[in-house]
Amino acid sequence: MKYTEDHEWLNLADGVATVGITNHAVEQLGDLVFVDLPEVGAQLAKGDAAATVESVKAASDVYCPLDGEIVEVNEAIVNDPSIVNSDAQAAGWFFKLKLARPADADGLMDEAAYLALVG
Repeated sequence: MKYTEDHEWLNLADGVATVGITNHAVEQLGDLVFVDLPEVGAQLAKGDAAATVESVKAASDVYCPLDGEIVEVNEAIVNDPSIVNSDAQAAGWFFKLKLARPADADGLMDEAAYLALVG
């Protein structure tokens, strides 16, 4: 697992990153009531707004962690945003991103660095 300063997590496998938001982000947002995901096939650059979440507290963007193409989205969380609250770092994933340069993931934080950031 890799992490961003914007509280996204990535699980990498064969050049594809499954992306979601961290438990810390969920705690800050509160109960999610709406999720808007990117279109499959969208080409995104690192830092682009990829998805939007709305909670009882606020609306927030989920940013693309690295350059790539959206190859799959998690429709289950559109239909039931509470999945993200209950299982943010597994079943509550947002999208799968085929990385333009998989080696770029090496520049992201590991779990220890992320926990130090939010600790």
